Formats: sequence, C-alpha cells, structure tokens
Amino acid sequence: MKRFALFVGIGGISTLIQFLLLVLFVESSLLPEVFASAAGYVLSSIFNYWANYHYTFQSTSNHAHTIPKYVLAVGIGLSTNTLLFASFLWLFDNYLALPWVEHYLVAQFLATGITVVLNFVVHKFWIYRSH
Repeated sequence: MKRFALFVGIGGISTLIQFLLLVLFVESSLLPEVFASAAGYVLSSIFNYWANYHYTFQSTSNHAHTIPKYVLAVGIGLSTNTLLFASFLWLFDNYLALPWVEHYLVAQFLATGITVVLNFVVHKFWIYRSH
C-alpha cells in the first residue's frame, strides 16, 4: 500500500507537469489538443522515471535494464492516454457541452484516471521488479 501511495504521489506530480504542459501548448497555440496531451505525457515521464526508480520502488536494477522497459511502458501508457483523451475530447466536442470548463481539461482528467491503474501494474510487476 505504501508503494501505491508513493506511486500515486509521484504520478500526481507527473500529472501536474503533464497538465501544465498541456495548457501551455494548447493556450499558446503551439500544438493541437491531442498532440499537446501526448507531448506532455512524454515529457512528464522523464521526472516520473527518476522519482519512481529512486523513491517508489527503490530499485537497484541497472538503468540499462530498466530504461528500455520503461520506454515500452511509456509507449503503452501514451497510447492508452492518447486514445482515451482523443475519444473523450471528441465526445465532449460533439455530444456533451460543458460550458463551465475547457473540454480538453476534462478529457485529460478522465484519461489520466484510467491510465494510472494500468501504469502502476506495468511498473510494479515488470519495470522495477527485483530479480
């Protein structure tokens, strides 16, 4: 349970980084919403790797062994997050008007909530697993 709490805390900081980058990219018109979400996910994953390696899982595994698996896990999480984000965004833009908040923020919140569970399982049982 302690590891899950640490994972969620570090994930929360990573998510904050992702949301800040999402808003920055979208509001400055640097990237459209789906690309901004994906870019924020990838960039926030750098902090996420470092913090989970050292604090959540206190891994002693060689980085040469963990980084390739982490990159694959980021790919899985990125694919899940981006697909969910794009689906929710489309749903809100076409069927569910939310006048009180930006659709892309709600879509990201929902996509993140679903993706975090998948990410924990992949991290715990595959990336940082002790041999």
